[in-house]
Amino acid sequence: MTQHLAAPLSGTSDDDAPDHRPGWWRDAVIYQVYPRSFADGNGDGMGDLDGVRRRLPYLRDLGVDAVWLSPFYASPQADAGYDVADYRAIDPMFGTLLDADALIHDAHALGLRVIVDLVPNHSSSEHDWFRRALREGPDSPLRDRYHFRPGKGADGELPPNDWESVFGGPAWTRTTDPDGTPGDWYLHLFAPEQPDFNWDHPAVADEFRSILRFWLDMGVDGFRVDVAHGLVKAPGLPDVGAADRLRLLGTADGGTPFFDQDGVHEIYRQWRRILDEYPGERIAVAEAWTPTVERTAHYVRPDELHQAFNFQYLSTSWEGAALREVIDLSLAAMRPVGAPATWVLSNHDVTRHATRFAGPSGAPTPTQTRDPGDRTVGLRRARAATLLMLALPGSAYVYQGEELGLPDVTDLPDEARQDPSYFRADGQDGFRDGCRVPIPWTREGGSYGFGTGGSWLPQPPTWGGLSVEAQTGDPDSTLELYRSALAIRKAHPGLGAGTAVEWRDAPAGVLSFTRPGFACTVNTTGTPVRLPAPGRFLLASRPAGTEPAPGEEFELPADTTVWWSL
Repeated sequence: MTQHLAAPLSGTSDDDAPDHRPGWWRDAVIYQVYPRSFADGNGDGMGDLDGVRRRLPYLRDLGVDAVWLSPFYASPQADAGYDVADYRAIDPMFGTLLDADALIHDAHALGLRVIVDLVPNHSSSEHDWFRRALREGPDSPLRDRYHFRPGKGADGELPPNDWESVFGGPAWTRTTDPDGTPGDWYLHLFAPEQPDFNWDHPAVADEFRSILRFWLDMGVDGFRVDVAHGLVKAPGLPDVGAADRLRLLGTADGGTPFFDQDGVHEIYRQWRRILDEYPGERIAVAEAWTPTVERTAHYVRPDELHQAFNFQYLSTSWEGAALREVIDLSLAAMRPVGAPATWVLSNHDVTRHATRFAGPSGAPTPTQTRDPGDRTVGLRRARAATLLMLALPGSAYVYQGEELGLPDVTDLPDEARQDPSYFRADGQDGFRDGCRVPIPWTREGGSYGFGTGGSWLPQPPTWGGLSVEAQTGDPDSTLELYRSALAIRKAHPGLGAGTAVEWRDAPAGVLSFTRPGFACTVNTTGTPVRLPAPGRFLLASRPAGTEPAPGEEFELPADTTVWWSL
């Protein structure tokens, strides 16, 4: 049984337009580009839009449908661009608006859609509104566009409430008035350089409706909405309470006072009306961390956003029963609202799944870890997990470099780290830099083809062997596995959009399901199992011996996924 099909992939001409079939987003495979780590076009050691533009043919040939670009806006870069100073300008480190226009044009010519990040929960402290609010003092009307509050205590020396930053420490920072005296406090659920907008103020809503139109007029096909669950805060900004301090995402009935408040949904209804005004089915995708998939489904009701990231799936360990449960819950939650389920294994905020799955069998799988685990086991499980993900009904997200099987870089020297949460106590683990190391394109070179001027985070000496150049044409490589899987997914009528899977009986730790004309078997255990072949062999996540005839018993290796045609 070979790893994947030997047939060559069918090419796509350079003047192909994006797919205009209705509901393209329902089964799209969307590739996340983290611009500073994808490709460096000008040799300064930092990835940029020109570098992305030059590598678009690679993404076309990989077989994805759309490219999602993490923030490239003008920013002081206190949080890797998620602190935006100007939503209508490109940061010089990434290029210019002309570069963005050229990238969008070239992507469309290659048949790729473009989704850009939008950061509506907070701005940079260098945003003109916030700078003026500080400069003008307590009576500035611009302060109403953020959350400024007097402190508690005899002299206002205590924060207005007990909220804590996701990055650790208080969610409040005290200002200094123009006369030099201590002033009010402002809210920042993330870094102090990221003050939260007050979405109760009409100017904030007006501004973001204008920002949406600006980028839609530029030709983007959609938006990934950062912290989509955080825009609206509970009236009065009440304390969370010591007993609930660690309940960051809330309960099945609702969020904390600062996350997953029901008021966010009217904002997204307004945005949906704007998106629907534009041709070509422009979309919005919610980064909504919620306590349940049922709460996530609220963001994708028919008059709101189109997709929401399935973080419950991303957080699930490599274990058969747990995976089946989250798959069933996800499909069931999305079905009543008519939205596609989405599936994701890695992104710029979590440890790459080739490392997350490298721990001992049955152990919990933390979303962030500094433990490299067993590289061979981790890659084997990651490949199997990828084929499972791509076999499920709905849309899938691929994070740059996962198609190369890249592990997290867990041994970055502390002096090289730039993740702001690393420098704040009691917050996130602060090791997100490990999944943001620039990806390798060539076997040799100072930055393995990333650029001519080094790389902003150090790359491991093993990176060359994992590069695009090293893996291209190798039938056993992870890159060729992704290329084959995406080609089959696009061609097979039983894959892509859908709302259900039909489970088959299988031994403990094994998942077996069918879709129209298609079957998938997954062994999440550490030992081989024997099963009857449900159909004609299509693809396997690892070499698995002689291809069995339909109905013939075969051995399914440990940590392996196989696709079958019925």
